[in-house]
Amino acid sequence: MTASPGTIVLPAPSADSGWSLERAVAARRSVRTFAAGSITLAEVSQLLWAAQGVTDASGLRTAPSAGALYPLEVYVVLGQTRELAAGIYRYEPRPHRLERRGAEDRRAALARAAHGQDWIAAAGVILAITAIPARTTRKYGERGVRYVHMEAGHAAQNTLLQAMALGLGGTVVGAFDDAAVGAILGVARGEEPLYLVVLGRPA
Repeated sequence: MTASPGTIVLPAPSADSGWSLERAVAARRSVRTFAAGSITLAEVSQLLWAAQGVTDASGLRTAPSAGALYPLEVYVVLGQTRELAAGIYRYEPRPHRLERRGAEDRRAALARAAHGQDWIAAAGVILAITAIPARTTRKYGERGVRYVHMEAGHAAQNTLLQAMALGLGGTVVGAFDDAAVGAILGVARGEEPLYLVVLGRPA
């Protein structure tokens, strides 16, 4: 469903996957080999909700955030699917939608930026987690940088567990050229790439 040019309203996330948390925790493994088959819009929606979705009327989200200041941004990078055009999208947690930021498949570019980890280019979807640290450091000073990094870990683990419940697999990547990834995503000054969550259908 398209709300306006370049904006895609995501399907409502499911509240019950049929998987227990314990099963997802026990089953989680790092996957770097992916089968053919694109990710559905419903799966993208569910993964983004797990990472940074809003969970109540006050605006609180799925991952804890120091002072509820939410410094993280999440970008979706994928190839052409039946429901989404190839490109880069920025997630807007409220009202749970995507804003298209680029019209090219940049998975291979991210693989090169991650020091030639070619397997990344075969992923069904990459969630790139960035941060605007100033949102947190304004209140907490230099200590806030640590809180931002913790929050990226919370969001990434939520996403990996949600992926397991969806029958997907993947892992996280922290080894990459920050400037190159930032340029691919088109981030503004003061926004820093922190983590890539690389997901797909396990081979």
